[in-house]
Amino acid sequence: MSKLSLNIPHSQTQEEALNRIKQMLGRLQEEQKGTITDVQENWNGPNGNFSFSAKGFNIAGSIQVKDKEVLLESDLPFAVSLFKGQIASIITEKANALLK
Repeated sequence: MSKLSLNIPHSQTQEEALNRIKQMLGRLQEEQKGTITDVQENWNGPNGNFSFSAKGFNIAGSIQVKDKEVLLESDLPFAVSLFKGQIASIITEKANALLK
């Protein structure tokens, strides 16, 4: 396993950032049908845990929505960790667009 840790700054209120992230997670499985399945999320206030399967690999992690940033951590399976840089770039790009 390889640890993916991202700090993504945002300019939304904490509540708005949290709502946008929850909506995005809800749409993820539909938009990526056939690639991403079994999307699960569990929230306790601004802290959440998520899991899903992507092309047969199980991915799980946590999200913390803070006042000015979102913290994302996930353990990537070894085969997926080879693409860690690309994954981080895509997540950061999509999160920046979502939270601007």
